[in-house]
Amino acid sequence: MSALSETQVAKRERTLITALLLSMWAPLTTGIAVILSHSTTQLADFIRRTVELIALFISWRVFRHVEKGRNVTAEEKAHWEKIAGLSVAVALGFSGLTMLTVTLARIDTFEPGGNVYPGLAIAILGLVTNSWFWRRYTKMTAEQYNPVIDAQRLMYRAKACVDLCVIIALSSVAIDPAASATLYIDALGSVAVSFYLVWSGINTYKSTLQNKHNSGSA
Repeated sequence: MSALSETQVAKRERTLITALLLSMWAPLTTGIAVILSHSTTQLADFIRRTVELIALFISWRVFRHVEKGRNVTAEEKAHWEKIAGLSVAVALGFSGLTMLTVTLARIDTFEPGGNVYPGLAIAILGLVTNSWFWRRYTKMTAEQYNPVIDAQRLMYRAKACVDLCVIIALSSVAIDPAASATLYIDALGSVAVSFYLVWSGINTYKSTLQNKHNSGSA
């Protein structure tokens, strides 16, 4: 696996910092949206965004350390890159399991309603932003492979797909919160997101282990 050039390192770090800064507001705004609405999907989405923010920060710090740190050995680099990949895998898997737990715990008492429009607007903006980062990380990975950047590609693919599910669920609540089908659409939206996140976490974990194996045999 070839090393990144200084230009490539700078470009990728700028993207990581931009993603981190843009993600910082997400837990706050989503938390406000949870208070204004009564959506199970919205609450689960708040948990997801918070955990993913932590994984983003870890990934940025690891990338900066291994690419800009002095006297970093190949073994140390592989070790820290594994930590970054596993943090993303854990974030995705934990978010999925937490969302599923919240959904099952509230399924009998949940009543659709409240103001879901702030959450819907956030999800739409999230879909646009996360799709852009997914595309950008995909191009970077194709240009020059890096485990930390590839883990970000997988995470942003999951984030974009989750935002789409959230939009569908919240739209159903916004259109007709009193409809009997709305409860099931919102709950099914959360369950679908949960399983997709767990699946993405498993995929990221496998990818991280494969990267470690390749590094060890290189």
